[in-house]
Amino acid sequence: MSNPVTVEVTRGNRVESRHRGLIAVVDADGGLVWSAGDVEAGVFPRSACKAIQALPLVESGAADAYGFTNRELALACSSHNGEDGHVETAAAMLARAGRDGETLECGAHWSFDQATLIHQARTLEKPTALHNNCSGKHAGFVCACCHQGIEPRGYVSYEHELQRQIRAAMEDVTGSLLGSDKCGVDGCSIPTYAVPLKGLAQGFAKLATGTGLPPGRAKAGRRLVEACMAEPWYVAGTKRACTRLMEIAPGRIFVKTGAEGVFCAAIPERGLGIALKCEDGTTRAAEAMIGAVLARFFREDEEVCALLSGFAKHSMRNWNGIHVGDVRVTDALFS
Repeated sequence: MSNPVTVEVTRGNRVESRHRGLIAVVDADGGLVWSAGDVEAGVFPRSACKAIQALPLVESGAADAYGFTNRELALACSSHNGEDGHVETAAAMLARAGRDGETLECGAHWSFDQATLIHQARTLEKPTALHNNCSGKHAGFVCACCHQGIEPRGYVSYEHELQRQIRAAMEDVTGSLLGSDKCGVDGCSIPTYAVPLKGLAQGFAKLATGTGLPPGRAKAGRRLVEACMAEPWYVAGTKRACTRLMEIAPGRIFVKTGAEGVFCAAIPERGLGIALKCEDGTTRAAEAMIGAVLARFFREDEEVCALLSGFAKHSMRNWNGIHVGDVRVTDALFS
């Protein structure tokens, strides 16, 4: 099945680039509300599924034992900029479990955000694992291990007990059987699984509503989603798409991006989950797609719809501020 062109990028009066995509909007019972492209295709959600990966942190009792608030839970679901507040919160989470950044197995890198990178280059000799955009998630992993009496060493490996717990949670929430044949290695070294896009969307509808999940998991899922909506800066950071989108309609939209053009989202008041992928992995196209899809379900709120639509079509300017073209979604998202 050929996925439709969902985003075009213009320069002058010509289309310079085209991006194909696949989108699924699903209710918690698995009903397909709207779609484009092959929604049964297996997609690596990458960091877009961190709220599912954080379930053992809450379900095990670790989050309560260490006194985590919405900020810590949002950071456990984050792909952050490595801004000072992100790094400090990740370090504080580890300290609650008697650990430090040396325990993290995510690797170290400079921030992907230019302003944060410049700040880091001025203040650091080199980044540590705490500056990794996944350090909050990994801090949550370490805390979940320590509270359960599980040795955290090697927690990124496929056979580690924590990864078994995460895999079981992913299977339960998405309704997909996940084994080594569907497994790859993520950028932060943990296993990542190719999940049918439709199942991924349904998973986030279930997290947001609790429908179809055991009571404890339903409570944990809603708690994580609500924490992210309450503290969107800790999910991503300054000027990031996830933060900006959730700030448009506080408490009404959950959004999380993943590498290679993936977004997962939920609209709790509508009981809907969303999953999408830009086929070629381009972030700018995926951001336009998620803006358009969310706007579709907020048409009755003109202000929110207009702000979301600003992601779906926006101008591009060069370094001299000259308008050179536009990023815009196609009619495929308005069918």
